[in-house]
Amino acid sequence: MQVRISPRLVPYLVLGGGGLLLALLLGRPEAAALGLPFLAAALAGVLFAAVPELRASVALSAERVVEGETVDLELEVTSTREIPWLQVQLALPTGLAAEERDPVSWRLDEGRPRRLRLRLRVARWGVHPVGQVLVRARDGLGFFAFEAVLPGDRVLRAYPREEALRRAIRPRDTQAFLGNEVARAAGEGIEFAGVRPYLPGDRVRRINWRLSSRHLDLYVNEMHPERNADVVLFLDTFSALGTGGDAGADDTLVLAVRAVAGLARHYLARRDRVGLIGFGGILRWLVPSMGVRQLVTIVEALLDTEVTLSYAWKGVEVIPPRTLPPRALVVALTPLLDRRTVAALLDLRRRGFDLSVVEIPAELVVPPGRRPEARLAHRVWRLERERQRLEYLRLGVAVVTWRPGEPLAPVLEEAERYRRSLRVSR
Repeated sequence: MQVRISPRLVPYLVLGGGGLLLALLLGRPEAAALGLPFLAAALAGVLFAAVPELRASVALSAERVVEGETVDLELEVTSTREIPWLQVQLALPTGLAAEERDPVSWRLDEGRPRRLRLRLRVARWGVHPVGQVLVRARDGLGFFAFEAVLPGDRVLRAYPREEALRRAIRPRDTQAFLGNEVARAAGEGIEFAGVRPYLPGDRVRRINWRLSSRHLDLYVNEMHPERNADVVLFLDTFSALGTGGDAGADDTLVLAVRAVAGLARHYLARRDRVGLIGFGGILRWLVPSMGVRQLVTIVEALLDTEVTLSYAWKGVEVIPPRTLPPRALVVALTPLLDRRTVAALLDLRRRGFDLSVVEIPAELVVPPGRRPEARLAHRVWRLERERQRLEYLRLGVAVVTWRPGEPLAPVLEEAERYRRSLRVSR
């Protein structure tokens, strides 16, 4: 605990010492009588001042919440000795905000705890350490101030608010396991694909009796089987730009994480295998898998996502091969700011992966400067970004723009329309 001398102690020492000095120089004992009370008070403050022993504990009404929700916090402070004046303030990390007044001042009796109840609003997803308390106490005469930071032992896990999706980008290729995706090849299923002449070995229940009676020959129905798909969510963590908002709640990385969480839940609900690649200064990956456990694993991995500065060149060769299974659909969430991400996505497309890019535009958060050369540089930068988009389109990659404040579902519908038109043109 840090001890600070209050400015109040100096006048007491000056008045007390000055009275004694005048009594000695002038031979007037009444001057000493006037200064002795101040000197005695200062001496008593120095002798009886003791560092308080404080303990603080924090309890949360919930340890796992979704961003945008509120959680109740109860702070309890106790002391081994009486403290006439104590100021308590809860140190909150970025992303949490208290809705009530903070800090508070108390008189703390020996052995009697005081409690502070706060309601916290979760403005941003992440792992938030909670419980660090800033305390400042004074002795009875106010000559000394004691300041300390009491560590906390609580962690609040705030999960990203998922984007509501009814439809998403459909994979071009399917896998061998059962799922909700309609395969393009014919087989056993419930989705009608067409009719063909009867062949020995066909099941009787697949005979189209109406068409067979019309042509006086046997015809059978063909169906599209329902299969699952491999989906890899590609999250660009090289850079992020903020657009204002509370506690950075609207920067490009936060929006991308929300979209990844919503896409993971959507595809896993359709019994697809979903994997995750965090492509940035620190490479993170999850091998595609199915089920609720995979959803929990993906969301937990997203909580630690952050931008890490790195100047090392990285390409798709650093990604483990098992993370990118053949014929997988890769959905990338990126602001297309870093050249390493742009090059890696182009490399994935050239390697034959089914790629779609959801761009969170950086032009909306980087305004042009006031000087003519700054406006010219901004225009050249925008032209360069447009050239990058055209390069993706030339390779048959759907690049759609998701602007902050807009729902994600219409953006994915636009990507799906482009992919359908591309298949028709082929």
